[in-house]
Amino acid sequence: MDSVANIILYFVVAICMTVFSVMAVTSRRILRAATYLLFVLISTSVIYFQLGYEFLGAVQIAVYAGGIMVLFVFAILLTRKPGDMSAPLESHRRALGISISVAGCVLLLLALFYMPLLNGVSLIEAINSGNRITMHDIGVAFTGTSRFQYLLPFEAVSVLLLACIIGGVVVARKR
Repeated sequence: MDSVANIILYFVVAICMTVFSVMAVTSRRILRAATYLLFVLISTSVIYFQLGYEFLGAVQIAVYAGGIMVLFVFAILLTRKPGDMSAPLESHRRALGISISVAGCVLLLLALFYMPLLNGVSLIEAINSGNRITMHDIGVAFTGTSRFQYLLPFEAVSVLLLACIIGGVVVARKR
């Protein structure tokens, strides 16, 4: 009974996440898009809780659904009028955007499966050889500073996000 309820909950949350993701991308009102993104982030935390990762689910709610969404809404209200609607995309831009998105997804999947991740071994090689990749191995790969470890790019992205927030505040003050 419990596993059937978990399966039903998973599919309900996955459908909600998919619907709100599409609505966040297609909404022409920016505050509504931010609200839909909030629902996607909360749905992600529900999946983490369902998988038994309580700490990760709590961090998802506290950091992303709480802190980051407050920053997004704050930045939106600083730079735009809340009632502004974006202009609809032209059809040639939409086709270009979809084709670039598909190409980007294919490249990301290829990089995920064929780039060396852990100790110079790609994900495909690890799966084929039967080696288990633990959460500890993934954590070391993301927070390490050796070869094939990603602390420096992670910190570079955080500095880039900080620069974007500062730029948004500067642009808002000049208005």
